[in-house]
Amino acid sequence: MARSVEKTAKTVEEAIELALTELGLDQEDVDVEILDSGAKAVLGIVGGRDAVVRVTESISPIRRVTEFLDLLLESSKDSDDSDIKFYIREEEEDGQTVIKADISGTDVAYLIGKHGDTLYAINTLAGVVANKDGGDYVRVHIDVADYRKHREQTLISMANRAASKAAKFKKPVPMAAMPASERRIIHTALQGNTRVITESEGEEPNRYVVVKPKPYVKVF
Repeated sequence: MARSVEKTAKTVEEAIELALTELGLDQEDVDVEILDSGAKAVLGIVGGRDAVVRVTESISPIRRVTEFLDLLLESSKDSDDSDIKFYIREEEEDGQTVIKADISGTDVAYLIGKHGDTLYAINTLAGVVANKDGGDYVRVHIDVADYRKHREQTLISMANRAASKAAKFKKPVPMAAMPASERRIIHTALQGNTRVITESEGEEPNRYVVVKPKPYVKVF
């Protein structure tokens, strides 16, 4: 839950400054609601009223992910001269905001792990961090040394081979269990294939894609 404080001072600006100091945040990281703009006393004696504001923490998802990756990489590097770095940005895909981060460096294999397990775990945690305050869901896509880019090419090839096999032998072809992000690639790769359909089956973490031949329909 986002932190929020109310502060009273002679002016709105002073009240906001008091709130920022207590929260330890900069103004770009908060939402400000002016509850009372205050009033000057008549002749400096009668009717004066202090300003009141409510200041609520509102750190953007991309900043949260940036801070998460900064902390992760700083705590996991094995020397002060490590060259590991990342490039992060927001993109729009199918009307949805996606935070993308590309991590690079000389020795980053430990951030990928066996079959990408570590990378996908990092991605999951970053997604939780990005969306912890609710609001519109933001998808996070983290890649390390182009692992996911190359993996996508491999998955597309696997999908096409499974589709050819399913269409040729008229039997479903189950693929290996894989995370949701990889299953999505399989579904997308074959969604325009006129000979097969794809369905996800099983339970996490062993959920997998089955490529099935489309039923033959005789046209009279």
